[in-house]
Amino acid sequence: MSKTFASVGDSAEKTVSFDEVGPGLYAYTAEGDPNSGVIVGDDAVMVVDAQATPVLAQEVIARVRRITDKPIKYVLLTHYHAVRVLGASAYEDAEILCSDIARDMIVERGQQDMDSEIGRFPRLFRAVESIPGLTWPTVTFAQRMSVWLGKREVRIMHLGRAHTAGDVVAWVPDARVAFSGDLVEYRSACYCGDAHFKDWPATLDRLAGLGCQALVPGRGAALGSPAKAAEGIAMTRDFLATLYGAVEKSAAAGQPLKQAFAAARAVMDPKFASFAIYEHCLPFNVARAYDEARGIDHPVIWTAERDRDMWAALQG
Repeated sequence: MSKTFASVGDSAEKTVSFDEVGPGLYAYTAEGDPNSGVIVGDDAVMVVDAQATPVLAQEVIARVRRITDKPIKYVLLTHYHAVRVLGASAYEDAEILCSDIARDMIVERGQQDMDSEIGRFPRLFRAVESIPGLTWPTVTFAQRMSVWLGKREVRIMHLGRAHTAGDVVAWVPDARVAFSGDLVEYRSACYCGDAHFKDWPATLDRLAGLGCQALVPGRGAALGSPAKAAEGIAMTRDFLATLYGAVEKSAAAGQPLKQAFAAARAVMDPKFASFAIYEHCLPFNVARAYDEARGIDHPVIWTAERDRDMWAALQG
C-alpha cells in the first residue's frame, strides 16, 4: 500500500512556542515545523529564517512586536529552501542576507525548489498566493560576516557543507547562542535531499566547538542549555551516520535504490520513526545518499515531477 505523498496528509495545526534562550534571543518553534530565530539588539532586530509565506511570517512579526518596538532591519536566510525564504517579503525594508553559495543555488534551482516544496507542504503554503516570487538577497558574503545591532554582534558563519552547500549559522558571542538552521534538528528528521553527507559531521564538529550555551535548531524545540545543545548535535550526527552508513553499504554492494531504501528503513525506523516529518524525508534522504555514495557530489535538482516519480518508485 502506497504512503501519502510527502506532507500532503499533514493538515493538523501546530502549537507555536516563543521561548527566550538568552538575553534578547528567542526561538519561534512549532512542533517540527520550520523554526525562526529572533535576535534583539540595542537598536534593531534580526530574524533568522523568514518562514514559508508572508502570511506565516506575519505570525513571527506579531511575536516580535510583543517583546520590542525596535525595527526588524535584517532577515538572515540560513540556506535557500523555499520553506525558509519565501516569507521574506513580509519584512518590509529589511536587508535580506545569505551566503554567496545560497544565492548561487537560488539562481540554479530556486524556481524548481519553490515548485517542489509547494507540492510537498500544502499546509505550510496555504497562503501561496501571498508569495510574490523567488526571494533574492540584498547582501551576500563568502564565508563570514558580522552584523552589529548597536553594540550586539551577530556573527554569521559558513562552517562547511551540510544540509546544503551554503548553510550558515548565526552566532551571538555575548550570549554564546547559536541559530543553526537545518544544520541541526531536534527530534525531527533531517531533510537530506540536497545534503553533503560526508561533509556534514565535520561541520557539526565546528558548530560544537563554539561551546553553545543554547542552540535554536532548524526544526524541533529550542535547546536552552549546553547539555541540550550537545544532545541536539549528537542526535543529528546519529541520524546522518545511521542513514548514510546503510545506504553506502547498499551502494557498494551494487544494490538498486529500492533495496537500499529497504535497508535504510530497517535501521532507521527503530530509532527515528517517531521524529517529525520522518516519512516525508526518508525517500528523498535515501535517494540523495545513494547518489553521493556513487560519487555524485553535486545534488541533483529536485523538481515537482522528480519528487512524484521517486516517491512512487520507493513508497509505492
